[in-house]
Amino acid sequence: MSGGRGRGTAQIGRLGGGWRSSRNGRRSLLLACCGQIRLDLLFTLNGTVAAPTEIGTTPWGMRRIFPILGGRFEGPKLRGRLLAGGTDYMLGRGDSVLIPDVRATLETVDGHLILMNYSGYRHGPAEVMDRLARGDAVDPSEYYFRIAPRFETGSQKYAWLNRTLAVGTGHRLPAGPTYDIYEVL
Repeated sequence: MSGGRGRGTAQIGRLGGGWRSSRNGRRSLLLACCGQIRLDLLFTLNGTVAAPTEIGTTPWGMRRIFPILGGRFEGPKLRGRLLAGGTDYMLGRGDSVLIPDVRATLETVDGHLILMNYSGYRHGPAEVMDRLARGDAVDPSEYYFRIAPRFETGSQKYAWLNRTLAVGTGHRLPAGPTYDIYEVL
């Protein structure tokens, strides 16, 4: 299914699916052979980070380390706090794409601990990324910020997270990121 949209559409058509246009003009792919992908909100997370430690330009890009100071998360399936002590080992690539590399600990309101780690991409027009770097308020529709969290816990109550695929959308505020994190069904 590689190639352009026309080629992908033709191949998908043979499988009984096709492209669907949404109100915002974007197209999404439906595969009738495999069912539809649905997303359910797990929680919204608001985090606070400290000023970064600048490692400098490495062979992989510009490395900056952001200590996580804490935060909160709340949603229909989980709520609690983001504990201090996690870290984002942010990488700035040469093509102006930022790649978060985060390890963080969540504590649910009922006292269970969940490790959350994620990577993703943040990028946009140079002037928008400059505004974000200065700490300006920037509408999240002006840039791309997506993550793919994974969870790990020893809690029997939340063991379902150990086998849950998740995705998230991000918004960078001056104090730290906000994410809407979804379970892929």
